[in-house]
Amino acid sequence: MSQRDGFAAGFFLGAIVGGAVGGVLGAVVATRRQSQEPSQDDRSLLSPGQGAKFETEESMERARRRLEDKIAQLNSAIDDVRQQLDPNNGSSSQPEELP
Repeated sequence: MSQRDGFAAGFFLGAIVGGAVGGVLGAVVATRRQSQEPSQDDRSLLSPGQGAKFETEESMERARRRLEDKIAQLNSAIDDVRQQLDPNNGSSSQPEELP
């Protein structure tokens, strides 16, 4: 029973000390990260005039076509799976009408 007597006090003391150590460590790490000079990627995001890369209409059109092709492939695959499952399940592609 003597182990249970000091459990609550030890638990709360550990939580307080752990919170304090974690808070101090977090503050130190945050200040060090802020003091470091931003990388090239960060600078291009922060300064719109320097190194900002915008897609052209042509590249956007190519991307749209690729997406349409992928969607067509997915639709074809879905149709194939439906055709394979319909005879196995004995169900038709048309929903049944309720009386």
